[in-house]
Amino acid sequence: MNQQILIQKLNGEASTPSYKNNGDAGFDLYVSQRTTVPPHGTAIIPTGLAFAIPEGYEMQVRLRSSAGLHTPLIIPNAPGTIDAGYRGEVGIVVRNLSNAPFTVEKGERIAQGVIAPVVTALFVETDELPSSERGTGGYGSTGK
Repeated sequence: MNQQILIQKLNGEASTPSYKNNGDAGFDLYVSQRTTVPPHGTAIIPTGLAFAIPEGYEMQVRLRSSAGLHTPLIIPNAPGTIDAGYRGEVGIVVRNLSNAPFTVEKGERIAQGVIAPVVTALFVETDELPSSERGTGGYGSTGK
């Protein structure tokens, strides 16, 4: 299934997102400006792009697996959500887990986006929830 997504390049350094293989769920997001993330610090890596995500969808932003393997970066709120109504620049929020600064170069692919449908919940208050097999068993209730 294909869904048209409008993008706007906000500067001349921005690169159009791309899928590397047919059938990939995620498309690569490119860094539009060299950015250094301080040790144990957080930064927003610019993409230079704004998106018009259609109503009923979201764009999820997550680290590329190779970046997760080869860099000290994480996306602390992964996946980050870009809502359909947002029209500003999409930035990639990253945290550097190392003791040294880490620089991301312009043109690098460190994150990917996934377009996903959104289900809007209709919340209904009740005095009692229906029972379930798990019940109120919380963290670790099914073993290690």
